[in-house]
Amino acid sequence: MPIALFALAVGAFGIGLTEFVIAGILPQIARGFDVSIPSAGLMATSYALGVFIGAPLMTVVGSRVPRKTMLIALAVIFTLGNIITAMAPTLSVAVVGRVITSFNHGAFFGIGSIIAASLVAPGRQASAIALMFSGLTLANLLGVPAGTWLAQAFSWRMVFWGIAGIGLLTIASIALFVPDIKKGPGIALKAELRAFVDPQVLLVMGITVFGPAAFFTSITYIAPMMIEVAGLSPAGVAGLMVLFGLGLAVGNWLGGRFADRSLFGTLFITLAAQGGVLLVFWAGVENPLVAGVCVFLMAAFGFATVSPIQKLVMDRASHAGAPTMAASVNIGMFNLGNALGAWAGGATIAAGFGLVSPNWAGAILSFIALGLALLAWQCARKPYSLKAESC
Repeated sequence: MPIALFALAVGAFGIGLTEFVIAGILPQIARGFDVSIPSAGLMATSYALGVFIGAPLMTVVGSRVPRKTMLIALAVIFTLGNIITAMAPTLSVAVVGRVITSFNHGAFFGIGSIIAASLVAPGRQASAIALMFSGLTLANLLGVPAGTWLAQAFSWRMVFWGIAGIGLLTIASIALFVPDIKKGPGIALKAELRAFVDPQVLLVMGITVFGPAAFFTSITYIAPMMIEVAGLSPAGVAGLMVLFGLGLAVGNWLGGRFADRSLFGTLFITLAAQGGVLLVFWAGVENPLVAGVCVFLMAAFGFATVSPIQKLVMDRASHAGAPTMAASVNIGMFNLGNALGAWAGGATIAAGFGLVSPNWAGAILSFIALGLALLAWQCARKPYSLKAESC
């Protein structure tokens, strides 16, 4: 694989760490700002909503900028946002820092996906996208457990200072290894928005919202869930985050590998399995062995959907001649799902269903995504049309 893909993976590592480390350090943030667990969950929700808003905005802003220059600018935004979060005197300021950081996310992966796909042969494009996303999985496998330990042993603020350092490394990696790539075609909004009247694009984006939301509903509250309900130690939570990261790594690799063979087949299996695993996790959360296996599997099945969904959106939007906006917006949809998941988990806890309730709430979201995947598959079997009645 081209070395530029590994440079993109460095950026993905930082993005994955800043997004997912919240799950391991939520109790420390809550205590630091003297707020409740659901209130501290705003650190996750605000980031996800910021990605949803920032993805199309930054794509339009950067459409006439050379892609390498734009990636470096996005990495600078990422670094500054994490510095603000690390220095925040109040939760409100920390949330502002999270939103600033999030504006990097969607455009980085949207542009990165297009670059990754352009650097390899057509039959290896999903695998190339998966390699870029491997930075996310490594962040969860290595970075999130390390960040969880760092917050427990010292301070959650040190975690974000470390992430800011990774931002600087990302800037250097892109500058050194990503080739000078000409700017993309200017964003013609009228043309780009055509993709968003295509029912198949909308259906796949619906899968993007509900599928990843399922495991994010659970993992956002994994620390209080396992400590207060299952009696796990803080060190045990860090161990679970290692299993979660390992599951993401395995799922990302399998998703890219099998999506090159059957996009929809991969989605059917992974979404159904994710929902089933979350139900088992809900019923057996107090058993450490069951909990560990379920955390690994829900991450594996959940993240195996990412590269096939991104490839589906890019393929379908390309038919409409509008892949750039759709690629970035779909990353925003992924994070809209994360916001939905964090909100749904917090809502079930606040409603009195208990700290374990995010697991069954996540299962429901996964089965909704499965239903959308089945509908999208039926639509894809029909001739291409931009009209809604094509489905």
